[in-house]
Amino acid sequence: MIAQPSTLAARAELLSKGVRVLKPSGPGPFPVALQLHGCAGSQPFQTSYAEAAVKAGVAVVIVDSFRPRGMSRRDGSLFVCTGTVLRGSQRAGDLYAMLHWLKGQSWAHADRVVAAGWSHGGWTVMDAFAQGSGAARMTGLIDADPAQLGAVRGAFLVYPYASFPSLTSSRGWQGQRPKVFAVLGGKDAIVGTAAPLKALNRLRGDGLSVDVLTFPDATHAFDDDDANDPRTRYRADLRATSEQYYVAALKSALG
Repeated sequence: MIAQPSTLAARAELLSKGVRVLKPSGPGPFPVALQLHGCAGSQPFQTSYAEAAVKAGVAVVIVDSFRPRGMSRRDGSLFVCTGTVLRGSQRAGDLYAMLHWLKGQSWAHADRVVAAGWSHGGWTVMDAFAQGSGAARMTGLIDADPAQLGAVRGAFLVYPYASFPSLTSSRGWQGQRPKVFAVLGGKDAIVGTAAPLKALNRLRGDGLSVDVLTFPDATHAFDDDDANDPRTRYRADLRATSEQYYVAALKSALG
């Protein structure tokens, strides 16, 4: 695996080799959704979410945290999904780096951003907000500053991992106050619902705006038609509803 850069600029340069940008027609600047994948790597279904966002006038950056690091989908399943490498607190640096990268993109409204994460990507987003003054140490980026997260107006979390060692339940979001939207599955056998709800209730108790959409019959990765885990079941109808909720969340957070 490629050694991790130690600055925002270096991490941004690395990740830029794996980003996909979808944006509305015209020069912009457009508000931006940063999409972070789960521990199995970037999957085609995220494009469907991105296309829905673009139709609503939001540019989308699909961030591949694996390929620029020389990691395959199999590596993700074997090492990231098991917590051996690239835990949420470290990968949170990818969010910081992409916020830095957006400042150099003429088409991007770099201070009108929603951070969207699926599963491990949701953990990543949540840990970024929970790190506070420990951001530089936890991410390994010497210039990671929690003030940079002020550009993020909303967090969209789809079946986020929130059990140990996820930080939100114990630390909250250290004064950061983006609007929070979450999608949970009532039959999620991978991350469950108890831990995500505990984390979300902590945020709600801290005064954040938290909205939760729960599908009682949904498994983990219900929206991924290419998922290869036997504990998951794809539901096209629920993915359509989740995409509609994504668009509504973007409009609410970005104004």
